[in-house]
Amino acid sequence: MKREPSTHKPRILFLYGSLRKRSYSRLLAEEAARIITDLGAEVRFYDPFELPMCDSVPSEHPKVVELRALSEWSEGQVWSSPERHGAVTAVLKNQIDWLPLNSAAVRPTQGRTLAVMQVSGGSQSFNAVNSLRLLGRWMRMFTIPNQSSVPKAYEQFEEDGRMKDSSYRDRVVDVMEELYKFTMLLRDHVEDLTDRHSERKEAAAKVPPSSSPRRVPSDRIKSRIWHGRTAWVSLRHASSSEQPLPPQGLAA
Repeated sequence: MKREPSTHKPRILFLYGSLRKRSYSRLLAEEAARIITDLGAEVRFYDPFELPMCDSVPSEHPKVVELRALSEWSEGQVWSSPERHGAVTAVLKNQIDWLPLNSAAVRPTQGRTLAVMQVSGGSQSFNAVNSLRLLGRWMRMFTIPNQSSVPKAYEQFEEDGRMKDSSYRDRVVDVMEELYKFTMLLRDHVEDLTDRHSERKEAAAKVPPSSSPRRVPSDRIKSRIWHGRTAWVSLRHASSSEQPLPPQGLAA
């Protein structure tokens, strides 16, 4: 059955990695949230204060339940961390550690888009964003190519918390525009994009012998690729009346 395109605003969850009252990773996340809200997204924040260390309490703890519910709600996420001793902070890593790869039939992060950002107290560095990219892959997320790294963060924000106009803020705008576009393109195709042969095979092995194993015909796979390409071309040519040509080998 053909699914109708989503019409609601893309849902973006922000996680940040510091508990300080004037947290620059939070200020960076808040600036990014204002930008992507103006682009048309709906945003929510998770406050990591009082989140226990992973596995120190049962997963029914209210802060854990809240975090997992927000992740399931999201269609895209933004992770913003300080770089501390060349890595992401324990505050941010703890939030990610509490998100399971799967919970029953639900995968709280799989198929979500992800943007990564970091702040540094000194010169520009990319250790934290590189680590966040690695974590995003493990969490089966689609991490966008662009990223933000803000050096000497204490110089980049006004007293009211707004980010000063600079090339660093311009990059944040670039990142949020890219995240918005990728989320709009992918959110209606997550089920198809994350449908894996190995998982189908494992599920089929659990089916009683009298039942037929699930198979995906080649024409169905071709249809998935075609519809995904159509969504991409439609976004790029929204103002054009030119009809996209079918991809080579997939013409009817």
